Amino acid sequence: MNHIGNPGHIERTPPHNEEAEQALLGAILINNKAYEKVGEFLRPEHFYDPAHQRIFAAISEEVEAGRKADPVTLRDRFASDADLAGDGGGAAYLARLVANVVTVVNSADYGRIIHELFLRRQQIEVALSMLDDAYDVGSGRSPEEAIAEFAGDLDRILDIAPASQAIFTSMRDAAEEALNRADAARRSGGGLSGISTGLIDLDRLTGGLQPTDLIIIAGRPSMGKSTLAKNIAVSSAKRFKAGLANSGPAGFFSLEMSAGQIASNYLAEETGIATPRQRQGDVTDHEFVRLTGVDSDIPVYIDDTPALTIAAVRTRCRRLKRTHGLGMVVVDYLQLLRGSSTKGNENRVQEISEITRGLKAIAKELEVPVLALSQLSRQVEQREDKRPMLADLRDSGSIEQDADVVIFCYREQYYLERAEPNRRPDESDDKFNDRHQRWQQRMGEVYNVGEAIIAKQRMGALGTARLYFDGAASKFGDLDTRH
Repeated sequence: MNHIGNPGHIERTPPHNEEAEQALLGAILINNKAYEKVGEFLRPEHFYDPAHQRIFAAISEEVEAGRKADPVTLRDRFASDADLAGDGGGAAYLARLVANVVTVVNSADYGRIIHELFLRRQQIEVALSMLDDAYDVGSGRSPEEAIAEFAGDLDRILDIAPASQAIFTSMRDAAEEALNRADAARRSGGGLSGISTGLIDLDRLTGGLQPTDLIIIAGRPSMGKSTLAKNIAVSSAKRFKAGLANSGPAGFFSLEMSAGQIASNYLAEETGIATPRQRQGDVTDHEFVRLTGVDSDIPVYIDDTPALTIAAVRTRCRRLKRTHGLGMVVVDYLQLLRGSSTKGNENRVQEISEITRGLKAIAKELEVPVLALSQLSRQVEQREDKRPMLADLRDSGSIEQDADVVIFCYREQYYLERAEPNRRPDESDDKFNDRHQRWQQRMGEVYNVGEAIIAKQRMGALGTARLYFDGAASKFGDLDTRH
């Protein structure tokens, strides 16, 4: 058997190109227009030499402010720069940068070289961290968790990789894409350009769940947000299996419930046999036959790993799309996700911001709608009107900011059931009966009714879809408002 020893980190100079850094700085100092070729993607931290970082930062500040940047205007800034003392001082070094320039034509090439070498240094840093982590057997982290985290680090490196020039889309191409979506909606027969939710009124308000959109489904506990997300995922998968349009396989990340619990809810949805009865064995032979007859071979793929990082979700979504295809992603729920940072110095607001940005990035990269469930703050319970508002979104304003659509789940029945009138002291029978009768009347109006309140929609109208809700069957359906 071969044994692998830890060779330690081989001391090698990180890749860099001092000549390219000097040539670029000199070119910009001669002709500030050269900055336009690199200013879009190059940052001071991309330079290897700390003195070069400070020089480029000073140049950027002057040029962005519309002022001239040359050895004369920058001389005072670097007169006492300690890193340049051995080069005859900052003023002399700036003059030498300019004197050694051969041409300013290649400034964009120099910028790309500098940035590429920066990316290589970042890559090395991640690789060394990964090597240290792999040897640290006592860290308590699973290899998969560590690999997913480092994959997230690599994703962030790719996110800062520049394009050589701005990528513009012409109005003609953009309009063609918009017309294609409009034509798809027209030909769908139901006015849908995205994934159908399986609910007529909700589809009418949204036009379907759009690829690249981050859709937040939020609500207080027991409002039915998990049920709504599960219903949508199942509907999309069943339509896809049947070969229908506006559908696709669903990836379901359940950080709260197990895969078995979700499956039990699905069986309840299909048969009407409540989950508690299944769990307690309170099922007749006939009902058990109905349970076994449910078609469970639908493309819904459940990952119930707890405390996943956003980087792990991104990695697993890519894998799922590659192996089984992917039409939509559900995350239940986003407050149970973790950010990728292990430094422990980020507060929860910053972490939630990273998570929502990551979910939006998944939607755009994989071109699928991402449904992320979110809890609401307890301040909802303190109001007389319990209908949620955008201000109730918990932990961070980034949830509202990054979301393309925000849907609130609300069931007035839940609150009315807990507010049945009690007889007040010295209250007459007539007054109490009148209050109780009004309560009963309102209960009848909202019984088994749920609301999907669209509080934000970038590309559509706001509104409320009233839905039928069957808690025992773990199911939302279309509400027959005519009868």
